[in-house]
Amino acid sequence: MLGHLSIPGVYMRFSRLWLLMLALFAISMIAVACNGDDDDGAVASGETLKTVLDRGTIKVGVKDSQPGFGNLEPDGTFAGQDIEFARALAAALFGNKNQVEFVVASAANRFELLSSEEIDVLIRTTTWTSSRDIDLKSSFTATTFYDGQGIIVNANSPIQSLSDLEGSTICVTSGTTTEVNLATRLGAAGVNHTALSFAGDAEIIEAFIAGRCDAWTADKGNLAGQRTSFPADAGGSAALRILPDTLSKEPLGPVVRDGDTEWYDLVQWVVFGTMAADELGVNSQNVTAMAANPPSKDIADLLGASFQGAPVSEFGASLGLSPTFMQDVLFQVGNYDEIYQRTIAQIGLARAGSINASWLDGGLIYAPPIR
Repeated sequence: MLGHLSIPGVYMRFSRLWLLMLALFAISMIAVACNGDDDDGAVASGETLKTVLDRGTIKVGVKDSQPGFGNLEPDGTFAGQDIEFARALAAALFGNKNQVEFVVASAANRFELLSSEEIDVLIRTTTWTSSRDIDLKSSFTATTFYDGQGIIVNANSPIQSLSDLEGSTICVTSGTTTEVNLATRLGAAGVNHTALSFAGDAEIIEAFIAGRCDAWTADKGNLAGQRTSFPADAGGSAALRILPDTLSKEPLGPVVRDGDTEWYDLVQWVVFGTMAADELGVNSQNVTAMAANPPSKDIADLLGASFQGAPVSEFGASLGLSPTFMQDVLFQVGNYDEIYQRTIAQIGLARAGSINASWLDGGLIYAPPIR
């Protein structure tokens, strides 16, 4: 059979095989190069911690019009639970809670500020939803407050429940989950209404006082805050009443960019650290004494202290922080309950008996073990 082979034909088939192998090799190299580009992009987008440390401040997107959560006070300072968690991050990063820059983020531009890296983290009463988590390339960290949407009306209004909203006009903030929830819940209940959308709280309150809407809707935490600061010449807080109905689930907490695992972990575990401290009975008043002589290994691990001569926990080091970072957080800002009592409790939302109580008291506030 060999005597009948055509040498040129063998050569031609060999050449084609060689060309095919070269083509496949080239394609594989292009794929590797593309994957390499993706990896470089992931590294670049995952350098928030280094950027923040080099800058010396943390940029946090916050709200400026919601008492209890994020509000600009008359003296020009920010106050509220979201603000306190921003300061907790600064204390963890720099040992100084004041090394934070607050950037006012609206409902419309908050995710744009985050994706464009104009802020390092968004802490602005932002509801965790699937579409925001997936489609907006955002990662929600630990929930700091479990809220739900409500309806507020004039105290003397005949409206007592959702069914009484038939034919009413309801003010709502545009570009929020609140709009969707209102349409969905009242639509399912067969309640015909008109939704009147505005950019923010100030515009809604102005419209409500002017009689342009019969009610307005927002998270109940927001409604409670707005009620405490309702203008005195419009009747003050006594002029408003929040309906008992809850229209939705609204888990609120800090948000970071996708693909930034190191930064995500840091933000999440600073929040969890305040919750763990609350569970363990460590607060701003006793943290120094607890660190000097920890009564348990759990407390020692949280505070970066040695327990009975054992090595110090790797908790802080694993986050790229000082072993004692939670001592700074707790001494300067406090544990979860201390933060709650001086912010949200001040707008009339008691923690005891609510879903924002510690899990030890039947609530949902729960820190995974630090070990």
